[in-house]
Amino acid sequence: MTSTERPPAGRIALVAGATRGAGRGIAVELGAVGATVYVTGRTTRERRSEYDRSETIEDTADLVTAAGGTGIAVPTDHLVPEQVEALVARIRAEQGRLDVLVNDIWGGEYLTEWDKTVWEHPLDAGLRILRLAIDTHLITARYAFPLLIERPGGLVVEVTDGTAEYNAENYRLNAYYDLAKIAPIRLASTWAHELGPHGGTSVVITPGWLRSEMMLDHYDVAEQNWRDACAKEPHFAISETPHFVGRAVAALAADPDRGRWQGASLSSGGLAKEYGFTDLDGSRPDCWRYIVEVQDAGKPADVTGYR
Repeated sequence: MTSTERPPAGRIALVAGATRGAGRGIAVELGAVGATVYVTGRTTRERRSEYDRSETIEDTADLVTAAGGTGIAVPTDHLVPEQVEALVARIRAEQGRLDVLVNDIWGGEYLTEWDKTVWEHPLDAGLRILRLAIDTHLITARYAFPLLIERPGGLVVEVTDGTAEYNAENYRLNAYYDLAKIAPIRLASTWAHELGPHGGTSVVITPGWLRSEMMLDHYDVAEQNWRDACAKEPHFAISETPHFVGRAVAALAADPDRGRWQGASLSSGGLAKEYGFTDLDGSRPDCWRYIVEVQDAGKPADVTGYR
C-alpha cells in the first residue's frame, strides 16, 4: 500500500502543541481513527510552562490511547532546534516514517494585550508572540519535513485563527496577533509549493469559537454547562469543542483525494459540510459564516441555520 492508500489506523502523526485546546482535540480524534500520535508541548506532570495550567502532554497521550490510538508524549520546546531534531530522530527510530504533521504551536494568549497599537503594546511580549507563532513552525518544518517526504502522501496541517478570507479583510486585535494568525496561512501555501513535488499535501485550518479549557475557564463554566456563558457573551452560542476541528483533521487524513485541498485555507465548519462529521453534540457549527453574517453585522445572537 502507498502512504496515500494507508488507512488512518496505520498512520504515524505528530501533533506539535497538543497540551490543550485544538491540539489536544486533533490528537485525540486522530487517535480515535487508530493513529499513533506523538504529542508535544512544554507542560508535563513534572514541570509546567509559564501558562501554569494543569493540562499536560501525558494527559493528552492518555486520551489518545483511550480513544483507540497510541499516544506518545514527548516534552519539546519547539523554539529549541536541538529538541525538535531529537524528537524527529526518535520518531524515525521508533516508526520509520511520519505521515501527518500538525503545526498547532502557539502559546501567546497571556502575552497579548488586546486592542493596543504597536507603540502601546510591550515590545518584548510582542516579539515573543511572533517567535512562538512563527519561529516554532519553521523549526518544526525544518526537521520534520525530510522524514515526511520519504513516502508520498504526507499531510501537513497548519492551525490558525481565522480563514484566509476573513483575516485578509479584518484587523485581528493588534499587530502581533494579526501577524501571528496570518503567518500560518502563508506557510501552508509555502509548504504546498515545497511539498507538492514530493507527493505531500499542505493546508491551513481554523476552528471556530473554540470551547478550549482556557476559554471555558474565562467564562467560569465547564463543558457540561457551557451554554451558561451565553449570558455573558450571547454569540458564544456558536462555539464548538476542540473535537470538531480534530474530526476535520482526521477526515483530511483519511481522504485519499485530499490533494484537491492543496494550499487551501479550511475551517472546521466548512469541512463538516464536506465530510459529514459533527461535533460531540451532533451539531455542525459554521462559525466563520456566522461571525460575518451575524456577529460582525451587529445582529442579535441567533444560531438558527448556523449549527
